[in-house]
Amino acid sequence: MAKFFNYYPKTFYTNDNKPKGLDTVTNITSRFAFEDSLKQNSAAFYKYNIQDSDTPEIIAHKYYGNVERHWIVLLFNDIIDPQWDWPLTEKTLVKYVNEKYSANGAANTTVQTGIQWALDSKNVHSYYKVITRTSSDGTSIVEKLELDANTYANVSQTTASYTLANGSQVTETVSKSTRSYFEYESEVNDVKREITLLKKDFVPAVEKEFKRIISS
Repeated sequence: MAKFFNYYPKTFYTNDNKPKGLDTVTNITSRFAFEDSLKQNSAAFYKYNIQDSDTPEIIAHKYYGNVERHWIVLLFNDIIDPQWDWPLTEKTLVKYVNEKYSANGAANTTVQTGIQWALDSKNVHSYYKVITRTSSDGTSIVEKLELDANTYANVSQTTASYTLANGSQVTETVSKSTRSYFEYESEVNDVKREITLLKKDFVPAVEKEFKRIISS
């Protein structure tokens, strides 16, 4: 990010420690955003799954040939806070969960660490009713419905078969599942891994427009 703010305009800031009571600072309130039409144009980007070893700078170097283009990776995905909007590594996720739920573990009848509490299947974050419909050709459709604890407790696990109007047979199975707090945190983190990368052909024009808007 060394050169990123070099393009930002300067502004005056009141500083009583300066001889004239003013200081010149970078105006970081300036903003640049990609147009929705570009972000929604499938011909302008491709999907990418962030790996544990990836940072915005590493991705920018690999795909754009310049670490300073990290801002394209971030802004194209509306990532404002690189610390919390970017996925945590597995090691950092475990540490984060352990700290976040440490009070829950300490308050448990059998004292646990935060990560132990979050992994414990008795501590349920979400309840689900799962409906699986399998046709005679082996094709399956799974529907997962989130429920409250009371409704979940009354769900019966069943299997039934019926015939459609076209004569094909469908087997419907109703089952139940839960999600632990660690699974919840892990799934939230994994969603952040799914980003889109602006194709290289668009980068020169975007950089030119960025510099024009930010420095104006």
